[in-house]
Amino acid sequence: MLGLAGTASAQSLGAGLTQNLAGAASLPLDAATLPAPSVRNGQDIFASFREGLAEPTCDAEATSPRWQKQFAHAPARLANQNDDALVLFGYVVEELRKASLPTEFALIPFVESGYRPSARSAAGPAGLWQFIATTARNHRVPMSEGYDGRLSAVDSTQAAVRYLKTLHGMFGGDWRLATMAYNAGEYRVLQGLRKAGMNATNAVPAELPGLSPITHAYVEKLHALACVLENAEEQPSVMASLDRTVPVLKSHTLPAGTSVQQWAAQRSLDPARIARLNPAASGRARPQNAPVRLLAPVTTPAVDTSAMVASLDEAAIPAVAAASAQPAPAAARSVASAADRPRNRRHTVRNGESPWTIARRYGMPVKALLSLNGLTGKAVLKPGAVLRIED
Repeated sequence: MLGLAGTASAQSLGAGLTQNLAGAASLPLDAATLPAPSVRNGQDIFASFREGLAEPTCDAEATSPRWQKQFAHAPARLANQNDDALVLFGYVVEELRKASLPTEFALIPFVESGYRPSARSAAGPAGLWQFIATTARNHRVPMSEGYDGRLSAVDSTQAAVRYLKTLHGMFGGDWRLATMAYNAGEYRVLQGLRKAGMNATNAVPAELPGLSPITHAYVEKLHALACVLENAEEQPSVMASLDRTVPVLKSHTLPAGTSVQQWAAQRSLDPARIARLNPAASGRARPQNAPVRLLAPVTTPAVDTSAMVASLDEAAIPAVAAASAQPAPAAARSVASAADRPRNRRHTVRNGESPWTIARRYGMPVKALLSLNGLTGKAVLKPGAVLRIED
């Protein structure tokens, strides 16, 4: 009798679970239908940048100590929690990677504006990418009386990505030639190639004639920045500071007649920060009769779980509850408790490794690795040292 009752109970539970699984299978599992992530880790942004580089290893011969010294502050800007550089850098890196472009181009705003959307030059260029007005209009950046789309991080970045995509294809996928064309104009680079008897596939950008020293230095600056950021991987304090949650930025529409402050307050966002990220939309001269685009954190809508609940077979719930009320076998409890306990592994430090590279390898936060081993963010790892790694 006991055996038969157990069998019947198991069949009832199995039927309920089968129905539940059938209901769950009808739910959308396509990633495209899921809400976009609203936050990410700063180290993920840095890793995405490094993975997207056309030249992932620092070419010290392609630059000079002068430029590396000039941009030595870049890692500290990204590490500073009170600076907008990291979230803007993350937005630009993501847009470039979606366009299948090398992330060396994400260094251009460091050179042009210091990653400040409100930057203006006395010579005329403005915004994150320092477009002149003519170039901005040629690349469909909204420009009208009272509104300067160059100061919109959304409008200017999308225009820059389109332009760089064109240049990258025009010059055979050579990011250095594309960068020179971005600075000096594509026709000057094409003339230089013709004079030198070169083409995009065999060009030596550093030897291209007819271009100003400023244009040649422009490429050197990007090389210097790439080297500075590569060296930052060996600075535990910088990498530990990047190990923080930051918002994902995306384009939003600011309706006509709505101020940036009102829009931000409606979404429980910091109005001062949204205004800082969107100087084009924050000025008094902004046209009030037309919507404009804002760059702001992703706002995640509340998930309605009623459809999920309704799809489950209510008849199976008592069966599941009854089954869960039964005491678990001792062996099962033993296995579960063993699985819940963290296990520690060991890692022997090799030459050139840092806490960040080791933590990334094992999929754990740098702070956790340092804490587990009684280390601080300033710790320097010596080859041969043995670290504990938590599974």
